[in-house]
Amino acid sequence: MDSLFSLAGKKAVITGCATGIGKGMAAGLARAGADIIALDIGDLEDTRRTVENLGRECRCYHVDLSVSSDVDEVWIRLLEEAGHVDILCNNAGMQFRKNAFEYPEEMFDKVIAVNLKAPYRLSQKAAIHFRDKGLKGKIINTASLFTTFGGVEVSGYTCSKHGVMGMTRALSNEFAPYGICVNAIAPGYIATELTKAIWSDSKRRQPMDERIPAGRWGTPDDFEGPAVFLASRASDYITGIMIPIDGGYSAR
Repeated sequence: MDSLFSLAGKKAVITGCATGIGKGMAAGLARAGADIIALDIGDLEDTRRTVENLGRECRCYHVDLSVSSDVDEVWIRLLEEAGHVDILCNNAGMQFRKNAFEYPEEMFDKVIAVNLKAPYRLSQKAAIHFRDKGLKGKIINTASLFTTFGGVEVSGYTCSKHGVMGMTRALSNEFAPYGICVNAIAPGYIATELTKAIWSDSKRRQPMDERIPAGRWGTPDDFEGPAVFLASRASDYITGIMIPIDGGYSAR
């Protein structure tokens, strides 16, 4: 059974893994035996230490995923230095809150660029690499509860996350004949630095707490297992789906 979930000898690219969910995914994949190629606009040293303390290698690249030329350059560089890639986790994302009447075009464009365009382009590059190398690669996209919900004052984010699931389904159809699986995870309310303003405020978090059947907010550790499952041989016949990681919130 252990061999089904082993990632020994694998190399995983993870975007947005300086903190939070991405860092949890990096820890899980490293624990299963994968070396990590970490991409983020922020400081990756803590992620590097976490991965190396688990006995795996961690290559770190600073990149702004909203800039297409930076995406191209970092992909070329990481392949030259890593040799090959087996797993791509499109986790990086950004949020901007504003009512839809006044949502600025420049911020809409940036949210779409980071949350949807960069994952699409990285998925293209990864799939070409997998196909040409004869690898049964895995692509894992981070969707959201807002992939199915509308939300308020998050119209740009909601558009991008609906797009992530459409992309996941479309790419899964085209890549499946090459043994490439494309799936998504949908985080619910997760206690990270990004959501601290909500979970640290008892009044703001109370309605959410009451709706989560598991009775708690998620943590980055909750993403280790799902990431390993979707990256490993155990999920070779699963593609085009989204797994909610939300303590039952979306089933309520």
